[in-house]
Amino acid sequence: MDSFDTGRLIYLILLGLMVAGWFFAQGRGSWNKSLQQAAIWAFIFGGAIAAYGLWGDISQTVRPQQSVFADEGRIVVPRSPNGHYYIQTEVNGAPVSFVLDTGATSLVLTKSDAVAAGIDPEGLSYFGRAMTANGEVRTAPVRLERMSIGPFIDENVSAVVNEGEMGSSLMGMTYLQKWGRIEIAGDTLTLVR
Repeated sequence: MDSFDTGRLIYLILLGLMVAGWFFAQGRGSWNKSLQQAAIWAFIFGGAIAAYGLWGDISQTVRPQQSVFADEGRIVVPRSPNGHYYIQTEVNGAPVSFVLDTGATSLVLTKSDAVAAGIDPEGLSYFGRAMTANGEVRTAPVRLERMSIGPFIDENVSAVVNEGEMGSSLMGMTYLQKWGRIEIAGDTLTLVR
């Protein structure tokens, strides 16, 4: 448990003690009613803490996942709650999640995804330039030995590593053009080879 978690735990304990003290001070004459109210508040706080702690597991279960239909040559990706399409891939054997970005020209890796794929971002030459919504950034060209989405494998794939901070790697048009058809209908994206 790090210091941030310890601080949160102390805060919750103090808050619980203050609420319990208030109940006992209010109900000095009617202990039965005070104990009932305290039990209700304990259940509310316990439920809130449990929901907060389990939210990651709950959201992963409820959220639809990417589906691969190898025999039909297609990948079906559901729209995420924030409106983006996240495509799960493997780059040089490492799992990398890309955001589909038809406004991006290239396949763009974050520094952390580049490291996961075995690329040293500090040893690259950032001589390329790209315009983003946040302004101009420097990029370094790289070649990915292997990139796969399910059973679909591409080798010697051209990409760039972004020198700036990015929330997620981007799957741009140079890679999307390798697919025979891209279709967005309803809340799903379908890639067909």
